[in-house]
Amino acid sequence: MRRHFFKIFSVLSTAILLSTPAASQEPQKQIELFNGNIPGAIGNPKPDKPDPSQNQFWITTVSTPSLAYYPAANDNGNGTAIVVCPGGGYAGLTYMYEGIETAKWLSSKGIPAFVLKYRLPSDKTMKDRKNGPLQDVQQAIRYVRANAKEYGINPSQIGVIGFSAGGHLASVVSTHYNDEVYKSEYNVSARPDFSILIYPVITMDTAYTHGGSREALIGKDADKALTDKFSSEKQVTKDTPPAFLVHALDDKLVPYANSIMYADALRKNGVQCELHLYAAGDHGLRIKAPTDTQAFWREACEKWLRMNNWLK
Repeated sequence: MRRHFFKIFSVLSTAILLSTPAASQEPQKQIELFNGNIPGAIGNPKPDKPDPSQNQFWITTVSTPSLAYYPAANDNGNGTAIVVCPGGGYAGLTYMYEGIETAKWLSSKGIPAFVLKYRLPSDKTMKDRKNGPLQDVQQAIRYVRANAKEYGINPSQIGVIGFSAGGHLASVVSTHYNDEVYKSEYNVSARPDFSILIYPVITMDTAYTHGGSREALIGKDADKALTDKFSSEKQVTKDTPPAFLVHALDDKLVPYANSIMYADALRKNGVQCELHLYAAGDHGLRIKAPTDTQAFWREACEKWLRMNNWLK
């Protein structure tokens, strides 16, 4: 399954490279999230250096969590900012398409974007691998909120967008934002004001989850209590933030039932949500032709953001 996952994103990344106009991929600013005091780290991690064996498409080494800041490219925004969580089955980060390209799209619409390089679960680098990514995304949201004035952001309009396993992480911070998994220097909430979940892993239930994501995060043999804790559809409350969800019915890696379960849980708790299911697109919602409806999920998302006054 994991090899199949890598193959899909290799094809996806190549397609995006060929179809995307040349542009600078450099962010305006790189932010180290914990200033050297990474919670639960084993050893003494140092800032990551470029690994010649890797590239921006697929990153597997993250010892120091960080944010890459892409400012708004126009004045269409109204104070909203979004933290971007690339996917990769908790085994890597599909950083170009789901990170950089997403940030560039948001920036072009007037929304400052912060691409999160979160630590990948590992018993070798962290004391508690199941909470490592949650620590990083909580800190990312707290950093943006605490520094909202510097970036011209409304601290009550900070969202999170996640893809695949990054969608799982975005749903986890949406339901576990109050969990004290580390001590932060920022005295602000880690709750996102909304979430955008694109072909997300939601549940850890073996009947519907992505096996690679489950095994990497909580282990193949995790007990029911741990499975339920990281099954976001079972953690929704009336205070869970609104969500926009996208999935393809022919997704072979992450069943579309994941998105349905989360949307259903939100509605049962009176939380506003919108779910888009497309007939085709597989995992990654590859853009095949302008007439394929899944190619327009971004336009639908923009309309949802405007409807909720998160975008002019």
